[in-house]
Amino acid sequence: MDVFMRMLSVRLLLLCLVVAITAPVSARELVGWAEMAVIHPGNLSIRAKIDTGAKTSSLNCECHDIYEKDGEQWLRFSVDSHDGTLLRLDRKVHRFANIKRHFGGIQERPVIMLGICLGGVYRETEVNVIDRSGLDFPLLIGRQFLEEKFLVDAGTRYINPPHCDINLEK
Repeated sequence: MDVFMRMLSVRLLLLCLVVAITAPVSARELVGWAEMAVIHPGNLSIRAKIDTGAKTSSLNCECHDIYEKDGEQWLRFSVDSHDGTLLRLDRKVHRFANIKRHFGGIQERPVIMLGICLGGVYRETEVNVIDRSGLDFPLLIGRQFLEEKFLVDAGTRYINPPHCDINLEK
């Protein structure tokens, strides 16, 4: 009977560990490798590639111009949505990042804080801006945005449209 009780205790302990480990995961939102997202300010719908290999998110911008305002650096840029809508934004430069390119080079890029709605999650996150016009997706969403909130199903796409239920128009 003593051996039976120990085996039962071990099984109960293992079951508790499985439940404890998987509970937070089940609360995460599932996204595919490509999704629609909304960026704020501007409420602009944009196609996004989910990239767990990238630390920070990256946004395609056109005509970026860095200027000084009240002793700080600001970035003026334009973003096109998937339907051709053009959004012009001015955002404070949060920092500059050295980004390792896939072919081995390093590129310095301005980083801004930008609101992104993916699925039902809205977060202000660091986004580096660069001309991504030659790529299929104007927005790349990296690990900083995804951490602790999402699971990525690499075999699917466009399964979780943006549905953040907060008033983002300020």
